[in-house]
Amino acid sequence: MNLNLNLNENVKTKVLLVGHGSRFKAGNDEIDTFVNIWREKNPQWKIEACFIEFSDVLLDRGLDNAAEGAERVIVVPLILNAAGHVKMEIPHFINDARQRHPEVEFIYARHLGAGEPILNILKRNLVKVMMAMDAPDPKSTGVILLGRGSSDRVANGEIAKMARWLFEESDHELVDIAFTGITYPRLEMAVQRHVQQGMTQIAILPYYLFTGTLIERIKRQVERLKVQYPQVIFAHGEYFGFEEEIYAMLNERVLDASGDVNDAETRMMECDGCLYRQEAEADHHHHHHHDDAHNHDHNHDHNNEQEAEKAGA
Repeated sequence: MNLNLNLNENVKTKVLLVGHGSRFKAGNDEIDTFVNIWREKNPQWKIEACFIEFSDVLLDRGLDNAAEGAERVIVVPLILNAAGHVKMEIPHFINDARQRHPEVEFIYARHLGAGEPILNILKRNLVKVMMAMDAPDPKSTGVILLGRGSSDRVANGEIAKMARWLFEESDHELVDIAFTGITYPRLEMAVQRHVQQGMTQIAILPYYLFTGTLIERIKRQVERLKVQYPQVIFAHGEYFGFEEEIYAMLNERVLDASGDVNDAETRMMECDGCLYRQEAEADHHHHHHHDDAHNHDHNHDHNNEQEAEKAGA
């Protein structure tokens, strides 16, 4: 794929990158830095950014800003797994933006997802963690992929898939998943299982894009686990954000979405046709008042995720 390809030169196109947002300022600052680097890598594209929550520039304003002077806006979620934000919230705001800007074509690109690029990052991070523990025997070293957790089983399943792929491409006999919230198992239970299975080292790999309150929480959890299990060596890896694979995946998402396709089905936004979203739409026509504090009610299945984020984003 030619990543130097200009987006349809006959159409004034902007790219809007949508980050999650965090109460932890350093997390939003990292995304701002990430966007600036992505712009430098693709000077031929007009790239703007906004956040789902915890920022001054939220989805509604970001979509309006991108629509100004544009004929087409490609909306790209900077999100690993498709749960409520990707399946319902972002599409909801895009639909509202289409009403406000009928002259602009809004195209919803795919989220990052779980695949070979993410596996490559995980493999590199695992090597770094193993070296930090002085390269112990992988047979006696457990691995735990630690994700944010979701009420969406498909999103959780993506992490499980990556754990299986990592197991098949490593010599580790125990590769597990755990979550920081919403669902189970939590990190403590996964560690307990590894200790019971005789693991003398445990490598914890955060399944996150950028820093935030939850990353800081993970660091504190690991320190407590070291005290709780003094006979076990613990080490944790870094999040994914600035790895080259993430930039490459975003480039592919933009180019995939920018094809001159007139088929409405091909241009369908992610999850436009799924029952999960259709059933929720009836309950989703409430007003979204997005002020700086992002105070609003969500009557769909990711309300628990919102509450967890407010408690620990």
